[in-house]
Amino acid sequence: MRLINRQPDRPMRLMLVILPFVLVLCAYLLGSAQRLAENPNDKLLPSAGQMTQAVKRLAFSEDKRSGAVLLWQDTAASLQRLGMGLAIAAGLGLGLGIAAGTLPMVGASLSPVLVVLSMVPPLAILPILFIVFGLGELSKVVLIVIGITPLLARDLEQRAREIPAELLIKAQTLGASTWTLILRVVLPQLLPRLLISLRLVLGSAWLFLIAAEAIASEDGLGYRIFLVRRYLAMDVILPYVVWITLLAWLMDWSLKALTRRAFPWYEGARA
Repeated sequence: MRLINRQPDRPMRLMLVILPFVLVLCAYLLGSAQRLAENPNDKLLPSAGQMTQAVKRLAFSEDKRSGAVLLWQDTAASLQRLGMGLAIAAGLGLGLGIAAGTLPMVGASLSPVLVVLSMVPPLAILPILFIVFGLGELSKVVLIVIGITPLLARDLEQRAREIPAELLIKAQTLGASTWTLILRVVLPQLLPRLLISLRLVLGSAWLFLIAAEAIASEDGLGYRIFLVRRYLAMDVILPYVVWITLLAWLMDWSLKALTRRAFPWYEGARA
């Protein structure tokens, strides 16, 4: 049997999923052990024990200065900003995508604007956002919104244009108005795609969040990473990076599960 036609069974698939992570972990532990054997004060690759102690201090002990448990305080602050940014961007992206992809008169003007906006590097305008909106929460949320809304809108616009014309013609034959078409035909087709698009932009949203927190913030996961970097505290930085990755994966998994539960017909219809 050709390799291209071979499909792994369930145990093999699970092993193939776990294998890369095990290899990376083993490589790190070996590298850490070698560096610490040569220099016990080395900070570049902390041992598992050192990172465990840092996690215990950050996740299970109150900070002496603030009285808060830093990991959970940072996580709550970052997730609040990220959630607000994603929610606003999803609403704007859905509205703009429907308008540009469904209404030709609107799309003729709006579609080029979305293309141009999607090409603007959001991090390049971060100083402008701080000047206009200040150093508070608003500028961080606005950065996420500006960063991912054009991408969501363009993706949903394309999906709206791919809706079969026969569906729209039949609905109009039955007397549907423009608003009825949008609410009863276009919107149900775009909602599952919106969840998929959110999964695709999650990485970018986290990037914008951490960049904003690193520059101007008093809490948050990105703030903590850039605060301790001056001390070369890799025993804190690496667990925080792993924690951010885990949170992003859980969000991706939740959106995937929500798509399957709320729109079980979508994947079958696409197939």
